[in-house]
Amino acid sequence: MRKILVNIARLLLALTFILSGFVKAVDPLGTQYKINDYLTALHLRELVPDFATLSASVLLSAAEFVIGICLLFAIRRRLVTRLTLGVMILMTLITLWLAIANPVSDCGCFGDALVLTNWQTFWKNIVLLILAVIVTRWPLDMARMISRSNQWIVLNYAALFILFIAGYCLYDLPIFDFRPYHVGANIQQGMEVPEGAPQPQFETTFIMEKDGERKTFTIDNYPDSTWTFVDSETRQIAEGYVPPIHDFSIATEEGDITDEVLSQEGYTFLLISPHLESADDSYFDRINQVYEYCQENGYPFYCLTASTDRARSRWQDMTGAEYPFCTTDETTLKTMIRSNPGLMLLHGGTVIRKWSHNRLPKEQQLTQRLEDCDLGKMPTDSVPGKITKLLMWFVLPLMLLTIADRLWAWTQWLRRKKRRSTQNTPNNQSNQILSNPLNKESKKIMRKKIVAGNWKMNMNLQDGIALAKELNETLKADKPNCGVVICTPFIHLASIAQFLDQDIIGLGAENCADKEKGAFTGEVSAEMVKSTGAQYVILGHSERREYYKETPEILKEKVILAQKNDLKVIFCIGESKEEREAGKQNEVVKAELEGSVFNLSEEDFRKIVIAYEPIWAIGTGLTATAEQAEEIHAYIRSIIAEKYGQAVADDTTILYGGSCKASNAPELFAKPDIDGGLIGGASLKAADFKGIIDAWK
Repeated sequence: MRKILVNIARLLLALTFILSGFVKAVDPLGTQYKINDYLTALHLRELVPDFATLSASVLLSAAEFVIGICLLFAIRRRLVTRLTLGVMILMTLITLWLAIANPVSDCGCFGDALVLTNWQTFWKNIVLLILAVIVTRWPLDMARMISRSNQWIVLNYAALFILFIAGYCLYDLPIFDFRPYHVGANIQQGMEVPEGAPQPQFETTFIMEKDGERKTFTIDNYPDSTWTFVDSETRQIAEGYVPPIHDFSIATEEGDITDEVLSQEGYTFLLISPHLESADDSYFDRINQVYEYCQENGYPFYCLTASTDRARSRWQDMTGAEYPFCTTDETTLKTMIRSNPGLMLLHGGTVIRKWSHNRLPKEQQLTQRLEDCDLGKMPTDSVPGKITKLLMWFVLPLMLLTIADRLWAWTQWLRRKKRRSTQNTPNNQSNQILSNPLNKESKKIMRKKIVAGNWKMNMNLQDGIALAKELNETLKADKPNCGVVICTPFIHLASIAQFLDQDIIGLGAENCADKEKGAFTGEVSAEMVKSTGAQYVILGHSERREYYKETPEILKEKVILAQKNDLKVIFCIGESKEEREAGKQNEVVKAELEGSVFNLSEEDFRKIVIAYEPIWAIGTGLTATAEQAEEIHAYIRSIIAEKYGQAVADDTTILYGGSCKASNAPELFAKPDIDGGLIGGASLKAADFKGIIDAWK
């Protein structure tokens, strides 16, 4: 039930973010206008240049869209869910301010596609915030739609797609127009109030005074003439019907010509520029050609602007414009067309065509009358056609990639299952032992078998040196059939390195710092460890994670610094008893690998030794059965294969590290995916440690 809840929450969040990001990208100028409204409400508008707000508009749309895609495909689950939660906390606080202070009437979260009141937006964000908390609490319950190795394709494709959409709509016009002046809309009809529609209601109150006493009255209980009028207030008590177009007007020096323009039965061109002083004049020659074409064919042509007479004169001097100028509200002009300037063609008051200043009609398109050419007809690119193109260019490729990825993962799973079933047959196991006593099966030929001792915080310097000398002499006399490593406390390293034959026994540290150098009292850097003569370092041990709160980010830095100093990393992963009982062991080990070592290149990952240590079996006397250990080792190898390919997975050494001893080591090491052990308490006595090493014989 929890997984179902998490995935429902993830899908709702994904769809909301994708929709919000897409409608913003389709209309980046509209999003910029909304950002400017916010800045104006905060009295910061004059401090932020237009290019900054336009850049913020594009980046905001891209960020929302990519977050939505990441949630949909379960990409970088921990990071993306935390980022989603942070965004929702911020957005909820902003919309609470909007709902209380009401500085703008609409937050603009879905552009003009879906307009919500500020309180509706706030409650919508409360729901999304709850969903974000759910997915952040259990991010690994989100089912992947595509393997990790192919997630970069989805991520980059989504980012490039949404940036392309935003750039295209900036250059041309929004591919989807949600405003009341879209192609096909009749402006006069958009201004009409339907018969019987509710009208706004107002109430007027009067403050009256008599004998030093003030009271408030309404029109229904207005007092007699003995009361003296002080003040009155009129407020709207009920909203009425507001038509989609309620602020459109065209005015000249002679008066209002709105009805005259809209009632024209033929064609009318409207050049629209909210501000001529900031209008793009790159194609003014095309504008003049359109005006001359109108003069020749008797089509009315008006320039609608909110600019002053001075700005109009400057535009005329600069472009040689001879067309008439009319005054229209600035907000209305910005709503009519997302271009400055833009060109609109009306026919009988209906919008037939719209052009941005980058796509104005060319001279060769103006050779016939509008009645006789395609220019005077509705465009053929319908909304269903545009949606189909989007599906073909974005949704279909991702669907095909997902299907191919899942089929590949399924075939790989079948191959691994078949290989394991073949390896576990009695005849095959006998052949493997007879053919090569050093390798339990052919898959292990390329990967190193290791028995590593982790001394932890045990033994003083003298006792440690004595144990190391005893092991050195014993293994020199009876050479092991596997790699042997001892990882000691820091104080032992330099002394033991002087006499240890590292061709037989490798020397390693139990930890290193996540900093290169500096004022970090008590820490030991990877460079310092290397300088003692050590070759290995243990990182990510469960005791370090639990007692010293080492996070995946900290361990990631340690791994990078260790490899920078040519140390071979033994990286520990494993689940607690509670996680094992909840059946989450696979999710835990996968997340630990993803968080700290799956960022490495293939070349660097090949230098990593993985140590699986079930935390519930460390120092408890409990041991995972050989079958349990093999099962999770095989799973670990499979996710390495997903990330880096089967060849890397086959070459990766994976050790078992949970109460391994001489009595159970042969059974554990006989399993095809177990390549040795990370030994704790049993490594503190030479005889016990030697007994485990001899399991490879």
